[in-house]
Amino acid sequence: QVQLVESGGGLVQPGGSLRLSCAASTSSFSLYNMGWYRQAPGTQRELVAHISRSGSTTYTDSVKGRFTISRDNAKNTVYLQMNTLKPEDTAVYYCTANRVLSSDVSWGQGTQVTVSS
Repeated sequence: QVQLVESGGGLVQPGGSLRLSCAASTSSFSLYNMGWYRQAPGTQRELVAHISRSGSTTYTDSVKGRFTISRDNAKNTVYLQMNTLKPEDTAVYYCTANRVLSSDVSWGQGTQVTVSS
């Protein structure tokens, strides 16, 4: 399993922006599909965005046009740029890594994002 460390969470006002980062401890980062999940209190964890090793991206409908997932293979890091944040985006955000041809998924410890005035 790969170690994942998220950063960049915090408190932001509605309409604001945050950029989450997730650093992976592996020399084979380019072989991993990466994702961002979130979980709000009392809700199930949901997939927010996903980026494949080839750079293809998918988003859940509620964040399309506002969030952008990207990766920097030279830095072993995946990012989630979050713009026009809404109170309903408040959640703990988790980074995931899944090596191609493997069913194993590694999870980060999570970073709290709170959108409130």
